Amino acid sequence: MNQEFRDAVYQIVAAIPAGTVCSYGQVARMAGYPRHARFVGRLMSQLPKGSKLPWHRVIRGDGGLPLIGTPSGETQLRRLHQEGVAVLGHRVPLRRFQWRPEAAESAPGE
Repeated sequence: MNQEFRDAVYQIVAAIPAGTVCSYGQVARMAGYPRHARFVGRLMSQLPKGSKLPWHRVIRGDGGLPLIGTPSGETQLRRLHQEGVAVLGHRVPLRRFQWRPEAAESAPGE
C-alpha cells in the first residue's frame, strides 16, 4: 500500500464524526481508490496499539459489524453503543447512521 493511500484513509477515518459510521468502500472511494475497500480493512486491523483513530466507526457496506464474535468486535460494539449508534442484529441502520460528508457541506443555512 502506498503512503498517499494510507494517509488519505487515516485522515478520512479521523474525520468520521462520533455517532456515525462509514463503510470500508466509502472510505476507499473518498480516498480516491474506489476498489480498495479490503485495503482499508487491512489498515484498520494494523493500527498501532493505543491508536486514537476511531476505527470502530468503519463497518461493512451492508451495515454489518465485521468483527462480531471477537474481542475487537465487542470493543467495536461497545464504542458504537456509547456514541449512540444503534446496532440491530449485528447491523447498523445505515439510513440513519451513515456519515454523509457531502450532505453536511450542502446543508442550508451553514
